[in-house]
Amino acid sequence: MEFFRIHRDIPFMSYGKLTTAISLLTFIFAVFFLVHKGLNFSVEFTGGTVMQVEYKDGGADLNQIRTRLQALDMGEVQVQALGTTRDVMIRLPNKAGEQDETAAQLSNRVMSLLQQDAPSASMTKVEFIGPQVGEELVTHGLAALAMVCIGIVIYLSVRFEWRFAVSAIIANMHDVVIILGCFAFFQWEFSLTVLAGILAVLGYSVNESVVVFDRIRENFRKPSMRGKTVPQVIDNAITATMSRTIITHGSTEAMVISMLLFGGDALHGFAMALTIGIVFGVYSSVLVASPLLLMFRLTRESLIKPPKHKEEAVV
Repeated sequence: MEFFRIHRDIPFMSYGKLTTAISLLTFIFAVFFLVHKGLNFSVEFTGGTVMQVEYKDGGADLNQIRTRLQALDMGEVQVQALGTTRDVMIRLPNKAGEQDETAAQLSNRVMSLLQQDAPSASMTKVEFIGPQVGEELVTHGLAALAMVCIGIVIYLSVRFEWRFAVSAIIANMHDVVIILGCFAFFQWEFSLTVLAGILAVLGYSVNESVVVFDRIRENFRKPSMRGKTVPQVIDNAITATMSRTIITHGSTEAMVISMLLFGGDALHGFAMALTIGIVFGVYSSVLVASPLLLMFRLTRESLIKPPKHKEEAVV
């Protein structure tokens, strides 16, 4: 099904050097901010106290709660609603120099502050995440990301000729670094949900690269493409998949943006990672991975081996 039929091939490859240069600069900036600023890890990674508070007599004012908790002088305190405004989750980071205070003592201090505005507020759950647990989550998260990357590398290496595989791998790693760079630059909180969003983006970006590369490989085998140059073959493949790209990624991006706008704090990081990842995933699959094929000197002979002629036996 094609809702957007394009009759002429769009000359994407004529802008290949420009788009590759833009991607390289963006990648360098992302790495710079990752090294210079670093990621703003959430309580799951750094350790802290997580509380769930129930407001029985009406909804909770999240901004008022945040203002009240500033008196604790513990840095950035996260407050978010859990489904309804009656149930609130509060995440408190570990305060440097005051590690002796237990989770129970800290939660009692928090409740005394909250009950000044809402006497009916009651604590339903409290958990303490120690620094050691946070380090384990960082290690496991990095291990999960590495396993996904290794799996993608193996899959692409088996499915495609090496030029396609290397181009797709570079494009996918480019997407991950760009997302991490955005979170480092804006100092958005990096939590487990953000990590889940990055893993989802990896699979999403790989799928787009596979669709484009499959069409390029098919084009080289079509008789109608025999007189075309390699850039023309790639342009035709990308143009042929544009309708599918617009429909698929447009509908997905609309859903993710709605989740970003109306999903609340609980889904904000996950939706933000997907929003950035989908945009750069399409960009990298079309305007990064495909020009890399030309840089790696892809030719028709790379995919279609000339037939070997048997030498006639001499009598």
